[in-house]
Amino acid sequence: MSTLTCTLIQTKLFWQDAIANRNMMEEKINSIKEKTEIVILPEMFATGFSMEPEKFAETMDGETVAWMKRMASNKKIILTGSLMIKAPLEKAGDEIYFNRLIWMLPNGDYGCYDKRHLFAYGDEHNHYTAGKKRCIASVKGWKINLQVCYDLRFPVWARQNPPSLLERELEGEVTFEYDVLIYVANWPERRSIAWKTLLQARAIENQCYVIGVNRVGNDGNNIYHAGDSMVVGPLGEILYQKKDEEDIFTIELNKEHLEEVRKRFPFWKDADNFIIKNE
Repeated sequence: MSTLTCTLIQTKLFWQDAIANRNMMEEKINSIKEKTEIVILPEMFATGFSMEPEKFAETMDGETVAWMKRMASNKKIILTGSLMIKAPLEKAGDEIYFNRLIWMLPNGDYGCYDKRHLFAYGDEHNHYTAGKKRCIASVKGWKINLQVCYDLRFPVWARQNPPSLLERELEGEVTFEYDVLIYVANWPERRSIAWKTLLQARAIENQCYVIGVNRVGNDGNNIYHAGDSMVVGPLGEILYQKKDEEDIFTIELNKEHLEEVRKRFPFWKDADNFIIKNE
């Protein structure tokens, strides 16, 4: 059975300073000694959780995406994290902005996921455009669902799709939509109970591994982040958690354990039927 090795980088961020953040992240990535396949950075790793995309957003041809391509190629890794991206409106000639997770492959190909649930409490919905499609990547036979921060509060958006599971069982094959659920975040310490609880809940209800990568330290609005980056197993067991401190942690996920849990506890058979529409 295959394994998947992931490295979580929990770090402070320089406020609205992409050059300083790229340099800092490059140093941390280059310090990784273990063999790893995926390196995960926090949400808006180039700027912090800023509501000024008009000043600091980059294009997909910009320096931070180019940096991700170079780092993924040099280290032979998949590199992922979100950043503020601007895109032209087709008709109005204006620009719109996305909190976009980039899934950068070593060969320079990439996938994108635009944050679906914008944090209205923090005014994100007035500065960014919500995404409309889920993004599930594939690595070595593993399927990985990519999401961003506030998406964590909305279980339907992350839910394994019961109809497809049941249909495949009737055909003699059971294939889950995904095996790993990744959240990159700037989740404040004042709501850390929700962060930790929901990461475990998403793992239990979807019978998958869940990885949550959060930042630490104060942002430019003096909001403190405790990190609490976590890796959770498919039974809700905490495999890793780090509070307050910067940390670089590498873990190997085991497909055999995942499939044994799904086989031994086939709770998905009793799930409610629904369909998630990408629109």
